[in-house]
Amino acid sequence: MVDQGQQITQAVSIPVIGDGDNGYGNAMNVKRTVKGYVRAGFAGIILEDQVSPKACGHTRGRKVVSREEAVMRIKAAVDARRESGSDIVIVARTDSRQAVSFEESLWRSRAFADAGADVLFIDALESKEEMKAFCEVYPLIPKMANMLEGGGKTPIFNPIELEEIGYKLVAYPLSLVGVSIRAMEDALVAIRGGRLPSPGSMPTFEEMKEILGFNNYYEEEKHYATSVYQVASQAGYSTKPNIKDDKDPKSGSLHEPVIEVLTPEVYDGNVAKDYGSPFSGIWSRKLRVKITGRDGFEKLDIRIPAGFLDGIINIVPALGNVNIKALLDDAAQEEGGKVLLDFNDRIGDRIQVFLE
Repeated sequence: MVDQGQQITQAVSIPVIGDGDNGYGNAMNVKRTVKGYVRAGFAGIILEDQVSPKACGHTRGRKVVSREEAVMRIKAAVDARRESGSDIVIVARTDSRQAVSFEESLWRSRAFADAGADVLFIDALESKEEMKAFCEVYPLIPKMANMLEGGGKTPIFNPIELEEIGYKLVAYPLSLVGVSIRAMEDALVAIRGGRLPSPGSMPTFEEMKEILGFNNYYEEEKHYATSVYQVASQAGYSTKPNIKDDKDPKSGSLHEPVIEVLTPEVYDGNVAKDYGSPFSGIWSRKLRVKITGRDGFEKLDIRIPAGFLDGIINIVPALGNVNIKALLDDAAQEEGGKVLLDFNDRIGDRIQVFLE
């Protein structure tokens, strides 16, 4: 966790709270854990009172250590913070609400605060009333909530509602994981059905590079470039020295290489005038490709040049067996909006192609 945490804290500019579980042992292990989290750059650490091996906070069969040992863990964490000269925030969590009782969880919260905890956290409270009662314990000490999306013990509230109850911090531990799982499932279903994932369902490669820091890396790398050739190569250009002589006759210095930007050939309007072309008369038209899932939700709705047949098949492989060229030739004189295709693929999605 320390190694992974260091990578996380170095990648962002906001404070990060790390989950220290039960400290991974006795009070001495807790001190070692806290000092490791300090070195990793964490702004805070969550420490709990479960036994080892610990369990998910919203599952049955959890057990907690004695009151004395639980308090000693927090005292050890406070000592480790002082010894390391750090200001790391100590979040004291108790799982005694489910393991023992609500009253026990309130007692432990008070004891943790007396031991020096900065934030209090009772996991798996079962009602809004319990949450309000918890927030009334040492009201000046911030309280943390855990909103286990999808069916935990605690009722789910949004951040504004939690603030009204009295909370200052909240964790939504499954939101990012959950939406990622659903997105991956949808993408795999599309691929299995012979299609590509919808372009709008994922960032472009340029956006990915920006998010991952490629562009910042490229900019910084320019400061250490050793030649024009290197800069040009990194920019994606081809370079070709245009040197007639070894030296400029006026300056006596070597010529700088000339960067030639290579661009692909593109079709222009003259193609449509070539009446021998199989695509005569349709180059100025567009195709609208629409896919509606069997659940009724729209998966794709794009417009592409009518002559871009290979592109259509790459986007919707299910069209690979359709003679789109013949359909285009037959509809070359039709008004916009004509339906060229309307069928369901093998997984039940409706695929429609319109000529505009």
